[in-house]
Amino acid sequence: MTSELKRARRVARHFRVTNGEDFELDSIDPGETLDFDDSHKPKAKAALAESIAELTKMQELLYAQDRWAVLVIFQAMDAAGKDGAIKHVLSGVNPQGCEVVSFKAPSSEELDHDFLWRCAKRLPERGRIGIFNRSYYEEVLVVRVHEEVLNRQKLPAALVTKSIWKERFEDIRHFERYLTRQGIAICKFFLHVSKREQKKRFFERIDDPMKNWKFEPADVEERGHWLAYQSAYEEMIRNTATEYAPWYVVPADHKWFTRLAVGAAILDTLESLDLALPVLDRAGAEKLRVARSALENESD
Repeated sequence: MTSELKRARRVARHFRVTNGEDFELDSIDPGETLDFDDSHKPKAKAALAESIAELTKMQELLYAQDRWAVLVIFQAMDAAGKDGAIKHVLSGVNPQGCEVVSFKAPSSEELDHDFLWRCAKRLPERGRIGIFNRSYYEEVLVVRVHEEVLNRQKLPAALVTKSIWKERFEDIRHFERYLTRQGIAICKFFLHVSKREQKKRFFERIDDPMKNWKFEPADVEERGHWLAYQSAYEEMIRNTATEYAPWYVVPADHKWFTRLAVGAAILDTLESLDLALPVLDRAGAEKLRVARSALENESD
């Protein structure tokens, strides 16, 4: 492992939040790159390439061992770079061992179930990496900012109290505690983009014909709720950052830095699992010996 990748992993750990009790979103600058700067971009890209290569090896061990699963969650404001981070950081992972799920507005069927149901259905199997592009955390973000969304969830009136967000945070913590006890390691990212950088990226999507498909007029409407969303994200992190399911609050104004930190954090998560290729017992080794003997004695 090169010194640059070790440095990148230290950077990722800097943004790791395991106890959010006193967390303040303003404490992290969306444009922060720590001791990296534009002059370090080539080295940062090389470290990302090394991280991708290491992730590829670790994912193969995860798949072969078939004991653990890894759930990676991305949350962010529009245009923060979730799709790009997923595309670049996981570019070397075997598609057979990875699934990306994007959660949009819930369907009528999903609204007839509890708020965790649609995500619980898509949890990764053992040996695989699951990527949630948005997740059950939307239930304490967009649903909190837009009261009319909560009204469509058909909850009994007696359950919709001032305590509902506190209760949902509690449910999420318990759900994630349960998942980790079942062998699902959780790694959560909030890509922290500034309002100014989001505006710049919106203009790029509007002005570049190749990016028009990425832009939705509703994105500008959501931008009008910026402060409400920032408050909701801060509360989310304060209430759901734990040692077993940490948040990484990653500055997102510089895409190259975001991807570097995300890749290093996922690599850290995989390496914490003590992954290894399965070792055959005596019976398994004997079966291999018999199979080899049969192949050797086979006539052409």
